[in-house]
Amino acid sequence: MRNYISVLFAFSTTAINAQNDEIKHTIETFFEGFHHRDTVLLHQVCADKMILQSIEENSNGNSLTEEPLHFFYRSVASMPKDLKFNEQILSYTTQVDGAMGHAWTPYEFYVNGKLSHRGVNAFTLFKEKDQWKIIYIIDTRRK
Repeated sequence: MRNYISVLFAFSTTAINAQNDEIKHTIETFFEGFHHRDTVLLHQVCADKMILQSIEENSNGNSLTEEPLHFFYRSVASMPKDLKFNEQILSYTTQVDGAMGHAWTPYEFYVNGKLSHRGVNAFTLFKEKDQWKIIYIIDTRRK
């Protein structure tokens, strides 16, 4: 009986780790597309109705903004080529329940080599036909 339980535990742990790796890969692909201004790559990992929101934290209080998806793609594609930006993900915490996944990713955002802001991203993903798609991103931004 003990061996059977050990095998079940090992199998479930392996399956969970594979799901977490797939979610991490989806998010890494998102940032690869973002950093390379590649909207085709972004479309591959983002759902058609993805929601983008940001919480700006400042001395005047907090504000919540939402960016329309078509505006996000247009702004990524039209960033000047001489503008260097890099969002560095510091760690990943992922959770999965069936076809829903979630990732919590603290980050630092650099523009032309200088720290612009930091915060955390929260990604919600949906597993659609064996592929994870990002359906919701909300981030915090602090100077």
